[in-house]
Amino acid sequence: MGKKDQTNKENEKVQAVLHLLRKQTPLTLKQEKFCNNACVERFLKARGENVKKAAKQLKICLAWRDSIGTDHLIADEFSAELAEGVAYVAGHDDESRPVMIFRMKQDYQKFRSQKLFTRLLVFTLEVAIQTMGKNVEQFVLLFDASLFRSASAFMNMLLATLKILADYYPGRLHKAFVIDPPTLFSYLWKGARPFVELSPLTMIVSSLDFEESLEFNDFLSYPRAASLRLDPSSVPSTNKVGTCASSRFAFTVSHHFDSLKPWHLTLKDTSTSKVGTTTTSLASFGPTISPLNARSYSFASPTARGSYGNIGTIKKGFFPSTPMPQKTQKLDPSMIKHPRTPRPSFLQSPALFFKRDCQLTRMEKSRESFVPFLKFYRRPYDEMIYRSKMRPPLGGLISIVSSQLKRGHISVSQRF
Repeated sequence: MGKKDQTNKENEKVQAVLHLLRKQTPLTLKQEKFCNNACVERFLKARGENVKKAAKQLKICLAWRDSIGTDHLIADEFSAELAEGVAYVAGHDDESRPVMIFRMKQDYQKFRSQKLFTRLLVFTLEVAIQTMGKNVEQFVLLFDASLFRSASAFMNMLLATLKILADYYPGRLHKAFVIDPPTLFSYLWKGARPFVELSPLTMIVSSLDFEESLEFNDFLSYPRAASLRLDPSSVPSTNKVGTCASSRFAFTVSHHFDSLKPWHLTLKDTSTSKVGTTTTSLASFGPTISPLNARSYSFASPTARGSYGNIGTIKKGFFPSTPMPQKTQKLDPSMIKHPRTPRPSFLQSPALFFKRDCQLTRMEKSRESFVPFLKFYRRPYDEMIYRSKMRPPLGGLISIVSSQLKRGHISVSQRF
């Protein structure tokens, strides 16, 4: 009885929303087809089961669809985008949800208007909705941000997309993944996230975290999956690797690539190149220059980078002229009191102790949730496969003619 009462209440709310819509303006045949029970229920859930708010948002959505011209979108309008694979449906996941990939360049919006980008977005969404099954209502979005250099430009495109999904496609988004965004995007997203309605469903993922996955080794042949690390086996071995000397420094390279110090920089004794006899030795020059202190020596002050004689005079000022007295008293190690770690105060918030753990768990959750969709991201784009998923009239003239030819052959075969 409880389930029947709940379904009756939902049907009453749906009819109330449709009644408010028809009372204001009569709906066309296509609008009646769009405003089915499932669509009205999604708008009700998005607006907290409020009938008036759901009817108002649905009316705005119908007006927006008329302004965009969703009933007149065809694939011939986006022939260049379809050829490059800017936005397409890559396939369906294990639960038959369509997976869409947006792989746009940063210069795309410079040469095209915002309205054209919106029409391309709506066209891709409509194709994904057409490929859904009977019991499927959601889709997945993959934003490939590796082609963007500006974090603000990608942020503007992402916010515009999420705004359209929240206002005109409520309840349709299952998850959205931002893959390889620019460096500063995480800081911008952290500030804008509280004001974005679909932010809980949006996750940031790095494709480098899945390079060494054993499950997807077959995708390593693609350039996007290539590793950026140095492979010692790829370096050609040669016997000429040794020392390289200059007038002041000597650069020595190790013969083993797995050594801890692959190179060593030392200071040469230039006394032989000077005229006359010199009494300075290499010990007065100071310590040898290694990879750890070579950069600090090059950025030293002018007095420290002066002649060799100055180095000796500077070093004399650091040490006393008389020897220091030796220590006669031996300390017991057990008597040494080490500073104790302060105990956590109960006045502090407990969230401070678990803040880092929460961040790690959030990153791990985003990685685990992205694993089922990694195959769609790595899979190469095929225009013909994507066009085969389009139904008329979205498929354009080719899909309309091919469907009519198929119907003609079927009708002829049925006669005999």
